[in-house]
Amino acid sequence: MAKDQKAKGKKEQAKGKAKEAAGRAVGNESMTAKGKGEQAKGDARQAKEKAKDVFKH
Repeated sequence: MAKDQKAKGKKEQAKGKAKEAAGRAVGNESMTAKGKGEQAKGDARQAKEKAKDVFKH
């Protein structure tokens, strides 16, 4: 289960980076902001899973 969540976090981060880059390329501030939000969501998911790993060991 934890690996699924970590993978989901990585996917969200990558998707967010792509969306942010696309938003910047076309000058769409809304898309850029959404991309940053997705990256933050992925970062938070990754941090949560890493914290779980620390407490398991």
